Amino acid sequence: MKALLRSTMVRGLALALAGFTRSAPAQPQRILVIKPDHLGDVLLLTPALRALRHSQPQAQISVLVGSWATRLLADNPDLDAIETCEFPGFVRGAQSSALAPYRLLWREAARLRRMNFDTALIARDDHWWGGLLALGAGCGRRIGFDHPLVAPTLTKALTWNPNEHVTKQALDLVAALASDQPQTQTLRFVPSAAEHSWAEAWLEQHQIQKPLVAIQAGSGGAAKLWPAERWAQVAEQLANQAQIVLTGGPADAADVAAISQQLQIPHLNAVGQANLGQLAALFGRCALVLGVDNGPLHLAVSQSTPTIHLFGPGDRRRFGPWGDPTRHVVIDAELACSPCGVLTHCPRQTKPSECMTAISVQQVINQAKRLLAQAGTSI
Repeated sequence: MKALLRSTMVRGLALALAGFTRSAPAQPQRILVIKPDHLGDVLLLTPALRALRHSQPQAQISVLVGSWATRLLADNPDLDAIETCEFPGFVRGAQSSALAPYRLLWREAARLRRMNFDTALIARDDHWWGGLLALGAGCGRRIGFDHPLVAPTLTKALTWNPNEHVTKQALDLVAALASDQPQTQTLRFVPSAAEHSWAEAWLEQHQIQKPLVAIQAGSGGAAKLWPAERWAQVAEQLANQAQIVLTGGPADAADVAAISQQLQIPHLNAVGQANLGQLAALFGRCALVLGVDNGPLHLAVSQSTPTIHLFGPGDRRRFGPWGDPTRHVVIDAELACSPCGVLTHCPRQTKPSECMTAISVQQVINQAKRLLAQAGTSI
């Protein structure tokens, strides 16, 4: 019943907003890419942004993201402008009235309408709010996927495969405008000169003498965490010939402290010390980065550093690393109930999540040793 009501509401709003649309030129002139997601998913969009710039060099390309994502794209040469929106449902911890998303929709549509965008790409397959926003902004060409809640807002709906990687979906959106695609489809994030200098100073301060291995263990979803004692075992087995550093943001402090307290080896703790660009610069100087399914691991991938991603409730098919699978490895237990997509808790009340505890220390160690040996750093 709830799904039917929402579908009816979307169709009704789509009809009401249709009067704002302008006809689109044959060749896109002003393109808006709508991407409401957080760190990892925004990084996974960057190959498509490169493809869009390649195929539409004459167009003004803007991206609409949450304010939390602006640093990820601030120096991206494939964009002309970044617009921000506090997307309903994506502002973590926010409480709002039932009507607040629609008030925001009306205000944002009016603001964007003044910018005269003619083309919109809805870069999240189920984002009906973004589809309505593109319609209200007057975009005469609106491309997305034929998700039942999004399709009524589009002029072109691509076949929707809910199991397809989000980067492949974004590339398909670009291909719907022009089939010409660049050969390079890697993630793009470029730390600034100042951020590289910070990383160099950090290494010098700590007198790093061995290959650096980072463990990024924290996550915004509690169900994705791997037990602290297992991370400690991995760190201890790699410590002979590698310098271990525990990384994360301020929100990860408790999870990282639980690992640090169990370690009997010298190690570094960089939690809360680096912003996104500094962390990327530090990851770029690592021999290996290990962690759970989280955004910073994609940051490491963007720096071409080998990575190991532990997946449980998240879907590796859609959100796994975008890169060479021999260098960017996913480990999961492949339980029958996984991926369930519930990131806050295990629906079967296992704690820690069984899909995470079923991943063994030895699995992680084996892959870590392989990747380090592959890079010429044997452990």
